[in-house]
Amino acid sequence: MATEVKVPTLGESVTEATVGQWLKKPGEAVALDEPIVSLETDKVAIEVPSPVAGVLGEQLVKEGDTVNVGAVVAIVEAGGAAAAKPATAAPAPVKSEPAPAVAATTPAPAAEPAAEGDASGAITLSPAVRRLVLEHGLDPSRIAGSGKDGRLTKDDVMAAIAAGTAVAAATPSAPAASAAAPAGPSRAQERVKMTRLRQTVAKRLKSAQETAALLTTFNDVDMTAVIEARAKYKDLFEKKHGVRLGFMGFFVKAACMALKDVPAVNAQIEGDEIVYNDFCDISIAVSAPNGLVVPVIRNAEAMSVAQIEKGIADFGKRAKEGTLTMADMAGGTFTISNGGVFGSLMSTPIVNPPQSAVLGLHRIEERPVVRNGQIVARSMMYLALSYDHRLIDGREAVTFLVAIKNAIEDPTRLLIDL
Repeated sequence: MATEVKVPTLGESVTEATVGQWLKKPGEAVALDEPIVSLETDKVAIEVPSPVAGVLGEQLVKEGDTVNVGAVVAIVEAGGAAAAKPATAAPAPVKSEPAPAVAATTPAPAAEPAAEGDASGAITLSPAVRRLVLEHGLDPSRIAGSGKDGRLTKDDVMAAIAAGTAVAAATPSAPAASAAAPAGPSRAQERVKMTRLRQTVAKRLKSAQETAALLTTFNDVDMTAVIEARAKYKDLFEKKHGVRLGFMGFFVKAACMALKDVPAVNAQIEGDEIVYNDFCDISIAVSAPNGLVVPVIRNAEAMSVAQIEKGIADFGKRAKEGTLTMADMAGGTFTISNGGVFGSLMSTPIVNPPQSAVLGLHRIEERPVVRNGQIVARSMMYLALSYDHRLIDGREAVTFLVAIKNAIEDPTRLLIDL
């Protein structure tokens, strides 16, 4: 019996997606709820599972096609799983590192599958795992999969990276080809289609520049007090809460206090009206394999530093795995972007519409400053507040940054709400 595989509901106001990658080929066996195709929306990648166990029949769309919610993308023939599996020959001897020629012609023993693959020897990887393998130059055939039917998981790849056992080896023909290649610089080019996420990011950022009256105001902050507090309590904090104590928890709490003092920074323009938010939904910019995403910590003003750090850690983990949902990134009243983790000294971040402001954090470095008439070395960071000047005046922007600066330089203020 044939079962249609349809595009699921993608989230509020999202009606279409792009076919990113087929995870199964026609004729391959699929289990119930096993992902068969990856779809890319404006914000996240979504894996569509098989509604039944059976064999993947026809693929009705190609990679790169745009599909609407409810559209049929494939047909699964139910109950044909056994027929789809190749006949099992006598098991080959188990080897720790089988030679490439054997791997290409002989199915791997069922007891120790390295990764799920098709009849041609190609290994089926999820988008998140494939990105990780490519980023680190790994050979997936050398990694033992712990997922269903021996499929590689992100944890399998991370373990192989840590052990250093899966670096891609050169093919036997590579040395000869390399020797025969003419000397000189390479002028090769590669043309890659932009992902739907990257296209959306480009459109939204350009739209923000064209619509908002963007302006950036800077200040610097002495991080010494926060660094000392973190060094003093980080071990106890991690032991009690099960998460590391970072700097972002301090900045989120400081931002919530400053947003209460300067409500215009937490507001947004809708038509000819200004909408003031009496809550702080803080968007945290997180780097994902496909680009920057901004999951939201909701009602951050009512959360403890530990709760904030747990939320950020969870977002970071799921961003790398590609499992963030549309609901995770919907809304948000103010954004914090930390370019310092990549070494940025100073930047002018762009506002994330319909929000009206974004706080940019940068790297911490020792700089000479004057304290009590003496030149001393202090751990300093530049802060940047980009904002929509249609709504936020310069006085309000400076007041907001000073409030952040005061709270970070004297963390006691965070405890007494001052």
